[in-house]
Amino acid sequence: MKLPSEKIIREIIIKKISLDLSKEKQENIEELINSGIININKPQGPTSHQVADYVKKILNIKKVGHSGTLDPNVTGCLVIALGDSTRIVHHLLKAGKEYVALMYLHKKVDEKKIREIIKKFIGEINQKPPVKSAVKRVMRQRKIYYLNILEIDNQNVLFEVGCEAGTYIRKLIHDIGKKLDTNAHMVQLIRTKVGPFSDNTWHSLYELKDAYEFYKNGNDQELKKIINPINQAIKHLAKIWIDENTIKTISHGADLAIPGVIKFNSDIKEKDTVAILTLQNELVCTGIAKMSSKDIKKAKKGIVVKTKKVFMKSKSF
Repeated sequence: MKLPSEKIIREIIIKKISLDLSKEKQENIEELINSGIININKPQGPTSHQVADYVKKILNIKKVGHSGTLDPNVTGCLVIALGDSTRIVHHLLKAGKEYVALMYLHKKVDEKKIREIIKKFIGEINQKPPVKSAVKRVMRQRKIYYLNILEIDNQNVLFEVGCEAGTYIRKLIHDIGKKLDTNAHMVQLIRTKVGPFSDNTWHSLYELKDAYEFYKNGNDQELKKIINPINQAIKHLAKIWIDENTIKTISHGADLAIPGVIKFNSDIKEKDTVAILTLQNELVCTGIAKMSSKDIKKAKKGIVVKTKKVFMKSKSF
């Protein structure tokens, strides 16, 4: 039998490598579709649940979750978790938010007074949820991190606000109006940040639909620009990296003890929510810190993190 030439053998090897790379590429994008995160610029009109459902239908997946309800008329950042990543939504619900709001004052108020009063709302505020809300209407404290006036035009006041999760901007505007000895209502609201996601990285449903069509036709580059890996959703969390031998026990739900810790952030506080990662930066789980960074550094034994949500499947080991 005549043996194939060196040239033919080389061509076969190159073809096989190309097929293997193509398969790996396909698996990577499919993994993103089934465990990634999308920052959607929610349009005016549909509910947050409807937008999440559109994403599910576009990508043809079984489950999605979103990062906190926006009223139908409110637009902006709605972070959608896909497939296996839906458990990460819990951490985004508690993450800080930023909004750009247009407030209308019911009477003309001196600009200097507006600026003085608005400054008083920075820090801890007491807020009672509005009548139409999903939570019990009791007075509660919320933190306003910053509140900057962008423009004042007669009775229209445009401002941006960074705030703790669960802050009602419509109610904030109402309360500002009362302090200004008038009434005020919200004309428009855009959410511009949810934790580590912002208006710099959002995409429309139309962009997602087009990118998925490109993917079905063999081009996954646009879809990869839109779908983020799950680690993007934990950028705002404190982090601890663990050794390879500890991964298996943690992925079965065990708590993290001192011997498994390789490195950690220097600003961890007791009771912080913490992300536990492999040395390859793969998310293993999230949990609650039982020690501060200072304590971890000194400790010889003990539980460092109480495991809450496991993301790395134990069958991988």
